[in-house]
Amino acid sequence: QVQLEESGGGLVQPGGSLRHSCSASGSILCINDMSWYRQTSGKGRERVWAIRSGGSTMYPDSVKGRLTISRDNAQNTVYLQMNSLRPENTAVYYCNAEIVTGWGNAWHDYWGQGTQVTVSS
Repeated sequence: QVQLEESGGGLVQPGGSLRHSCSASGSILCINDMSWYRQTSGKGRERVWAIRSGGSTMYPDSVKGRLTISRDNAQNTVYLQMNSLRPENTAVYYCNAEIVTGWGNAWHDYWGQGTQVTVSS
């Protein structure tokens, strides 16, 4: 059994900052990509940021300088630091991890419970 537990969402004023974390626990052999997705009202879930086990990151140029993704492989934890937040950053944020639980098993996607981020004055 694998669980991903998120923390760090909430209400923040425009220009403010938030730090999310997502920790994986349970029967884990190894973790490949860890990602953050966002979902806004009426839209599907979209992957926006990802970090590979080796530390290379994937995110669009539009968020560079404002968002930083990092991970601690020893703690099976991924972090998302969000700065200079804007109202359009309001969404539910989900973490995702590609995990294999044992030798010979296939990779599976696991999801956190989602955390609401609201950027409003």
